[in-house]
Amino acid sequence: MMLIFLKSTGQEYLSMGISSLKLLKYVLFFFNLIFWLCGCCILGFGIYLLIHNNFGVLFHNLPSLTLGNVLVIVGSIIMVVAFLGCMGSIKENKCLLMSFFVLLLIILLAEVTLAILLFVYEQKLNDYVAEGLTDSIQQYYSDNSTKVAWDSIQSFLQCCGVNGTSDWMGSPPASCPSDPQVKGCYVKAKLWFHSNFLYIGIITICVCVIQVLGMSFALTLNCQIDKTSQVLGL
Repeated sequence: MMLIFLKSTGQEYLSMGISSLKLLKYVLFFFNLIFWLCGCCILGFGIYLLIHNNFGVLFHNLPSLTLGNVLVIVGSIIMVVAFLGCMGSIKENKCLLMSFFVLLLIILLAEVTLAILLFVYEQKLNDYVAEGLTDSIQQYYSDNSTKVAWDSIQSFLQCCGVNGTSDWMGSPPASCPSDPQVKGCYVKAKLWFHSNFLYIGIITICVCVIQVLGMSFALTLNCQIDKTSQVLGL
């Protein structure tokens, strides 16, 4: 009787373990599949911007810092990490799952480090941005990519120059609003950031929570694979 009871208990434990493994596996798979598709969209949009050069180059001391390049890098990273998560979960591959976990951990630590650096060096960053914008505005008529960048920003933010219309030598370009009291793009961008700081903070926290959940799912699935393997005697 005792042997039958132990055998029945072992079968129930094995059945529960396999059910939990399947649930975790498919949750993690679909979780990463959605992010992989988002990464594809971001990468595609970044490539589109690079081909059509819609936003040009704004900072000449950092010519590679364009919206297209940033989106291509972000989209590629999301696709690689999500691919590891998808394949690691559906194939129950511990090596891929741990690679997924480590990459998410590195990205999370990089985000925290970046946030701390931005907070500590906020004033220096503000001065650097203002200096870079002032330098690029002087090349508006001589460099086509700079012209495209400034026209896009002034049209989108409804601003003019760095601090106002006085930044332009002579008459301001056609992309500037006709209002003589219009604010500068640097001031307008800072106002937009401060007015949307709560939403930016919520989005940032949500991204971090999703990353932590992904890491937790990966570790839990990894442990569940070990337990199921031990029960099966593998």
